[in-house]
Amino acid sequence: MASPEDKVSAVFRLLENGSKQGYIGEDISQLEHALQAALQATQEAADNETVLAALLHDVGQFCPAKELRRMLVEDIGGGDLDVGAVGHEKLGAEYLRKVGFSDNVCDLVESHVVAKRYLTATDPEYYTGLSQASKLSLKFQGGPFTSDEAEAFERDPLFKQKVQLRKWDDASKVV
Repeated sequence: MASPEDKVSAVFRLLENGSKQGYIGEDISQLEHALQAALQATQEAADNETVLAALLHDVGQFCPAKELRRMLVEDIGGGDLDVGAVGHEKLGAEYLRKVGFSDNVCDLVESHVVAKRYLTATDPEYYTGLSQASKLSLKFQGGPFTSDEAEAFERDPLFKQKVQLRKWDDASKVV
């Protein structure tokens, strides 16, 4: 079993790797995106677990599970068009579970894609405000929720945090 220090070191290495990788379709790095999301969560007085989830929500884009990640990465349309690791939210949540993060942190990380699906189904203006890269990835993430899916999501005990995390994610693309 890894010590807490080893766990923190592993996550810091991941974040450092994120500083070397672009954020899919955006003009900032994965690390800049992660830090902006965590800063927004902090500024809005989110609890510590939600701040951690905001920081780590895209860790599945660059986590060390190279073989699994390679299987999940899908290049859409050839050329330079890439929507990132398909299923990155699940991969990231699973990685964080194995490192020893709480269920709440992992659930929030795993939810940021479904929260986008919810918001696109329930808020017509939300879709309009998405970046082109986020609109493209939505197609490969299942598209907007049906009304039944949206109603089920609204019953989730972490519903409000999941939606807020998604909004911080969307707003964290400032160059």
